[in-house]
Amino acid sequence: MAPLHPRPRALLDPRPALDSLLAEPSRSSARAWLADAVERVTAEPTALRALFPAVRRHCGGGSLDDYWSIDEAARAALLAALPLRGEPLAHEITGLYRHGDPAERRAVLRTLGLLDRPGAIGEHALPLVRAALRGNDVTVIEAALGTYAADRLPAHEYRHAVLACVFLALPLERVCGLAARADAELARMLADFAHERLAAGRDVPDDVWPLVRAFPGVAARLAAAAHTVPAARHGAVVRALTALDAGPQAVEHPMEEA
Repeated sequence: MAPLHPRPRALLDPRPALDSLLAEPSRSSARAWLADAVERVTAEPTALRALFPAVRRHCGGGSLDDYWSIDEAARAALLAALPLRGEPLAHEITGLYRHGDPAERRAVLRTLGLLDRPGAIGEHALPLVRAALRGNDVTVIEAALGTYAADRLPAHEYRHAVLACVFLALPLERVCGLAARADAELARMLADFAHERLAAGRDVPDDVWPLVRAFPGVAARLAAAAHTVPAARHGAVVRALTALDAGPQAVEHPMEEA
């Protein structure tokens, strides 16, 4: 199966890029504050509780690259300085997540993949991912579906998370691990979603089609089901079958409405 939705933009460790940025003379105060904060967290992990919310005030915001913001990257540096592993590490970051604002929550979630190298946190942070996925903030949901979720989230939960992204109009290119974890069951779920959209005369998001087409049996069943859609939905069906490589001629005579 050809790779689907590659995500080369996600940097697992933003610290080198952050170091380069903070090396600029105009950012000397931010560099000094962060270096001191890292030392304090290394010496006393609980110091992070007061330092974490203060990051943006001292280090600034804005984009570091096309995945990390400056404050997220600085918070990642502080989280990576924690001299903890396993449950103690999960306990500390869970407190930061629960008491944090959306920006702080995104930073915690984006850093999980870094903290899990080499397995320092294991599956202990999965409750945070699940909590984020139950929410309705798409920026937090996107952050939750990073490399940690791609590696650790059970298959059925990962599939439902992808489907939730489709419902929320969150581009699937932002979901880590999709190329490796897409399977026939996910394709079936997306095909069912697509059929419901077609039955309502609505178009299907473009990024659904590569996942369905990757499994020809699923794509064929969806194409066949499209013929049961009433004639009034003809335009949406034509566009769907074209996307499935069935061609518009396949729906010259869709089923008429009763």
